[in-house]
Amino acid sequence: MQAISSEKVCFIIVKTREFDAKNTPVFQDLSGAPTDDDGLQDGAEQPEDPVYDELLAFLGALSEDELIELHSMIMLGRGDVDMDGWADALQMAKDDLDDNLPQRLLQIPMISDYLADSLSQFGHRADQ
Repeated sequence: MQAISSEKVCFIIVKTREFDAKNTPVFQDLSGAPTDDDGLQDGAEQPEDPVYDELLAFLGALSEDELIELHSMIMLGRGDVDMDGWADALQMAKDDLDDNLPQRLLQIPMISDYLADSLSQFGHRADQ
C-alpha cells in the first residue's frame, strides 16, 4: 500500500459496517403464505442514507491511485489474488477504473471484511 493510508481504509471499513448494519437485506417469502413481515421492504427500496452518501463522497474524493489500491485491496481480501499477485491486482483495478467505481465498490457484499483481511496481509489492523 503506497497510495492509500491505512487510516482511510479503516474509515471505509467502519462506515461500510455502519451502513450494512442499518441496511440488512430483507428476504421476501415468495410462497404467498401470509407472514408477519409482509410490509417490509428490501434494502434497494429504502430512501437515501446519509452514511452511504458520506461513503460515496469520501470515495469520490480519493485520488485515482487511492481508488486503484482500494479496489486491489478488495481483490486481495476476497482471495482473487494473493500478495504475489499484487501487481496484477493493481493493473486489473487500473483497467477497471471509471467514474462509477465508487458506486460499484459500495455494492460489493462484505467489502468491510475484505478490506480488513487485506489490511492484515499488509501488517495493519482494521482498528488502528
